[in-house]
Amino acid sequence: MPKVALFNQSGSQVGDVELNDAVFGIEPNEHVLHDAVVMQRASLRQGTHAVKGRSEVRGGGRKPWRQKGTGRARQGSIRSPQWVGGGTVFGPTPRSYSYKLPKKVRRLALKSALSSKVQEESIYVLEALAFDAPKTKQVVNLLASLKVEEKAVIVTADKDEVVMRSANNLPNVKVLTVSEVNVLDLLTHDKLILTKDAAEKAGEVLA
Repeated sequence: MPKVALFNQSGSQVGDVELNDAVFGIEPNEHVLHDAVVMQRASLRQGTHAVKGRSEVRGGGRKPWRQKGTGRARQGSIRSPQWVGGGTVFGPTPRSYSYKLPKKVRRLALKSALSSKVQEESIYVLEALAFDAPKTKQVVNLLASLKVEEKAVIVTADKDEVVMRSANNLPNVKVLTVSEVNVLDLLTHDKLILTKDAAEKAGEVLA
């Protein structure tokens, strides 16, 4: 089982904690991680792009000239695609880009992302995390005590409004619960800070 240092809120090491080997100690699967990131980024696309086809552009109700006898090519509408101001052929229309990977693949990707943080020694486990009131300075002090200067994601066992509001004004910090942890956030943030309860809960849920 992987063993990592256990810290208190002041940044002092108070011991070690063993993490679930089936979740935090596997060999990361890079291919599955890539698939999970592509899926998440596709799901974030708005898909609101739209153009007008020949039936939607304004005008073009009358045949511009008679079919035969003019010497010109036959035309049925001045809003056909070959005309300036005409409709667009096969243009983008509003759609959803989201799709889903199999449940086992998503779970493997999440375990791979967590295990990679352990291998990179980019994981910090806190004995507990609790603030009296929502204050940004408390999160800043926490990161300073842990000597974390990069982008960080903080994971709590359950939703904690005080911690979430304390980190809201920090662009490089994101707070998630165990149920909200995802591959994209884990890979786009350099450091993972989670409470001991969150580590245990993740080990139970994902194992």
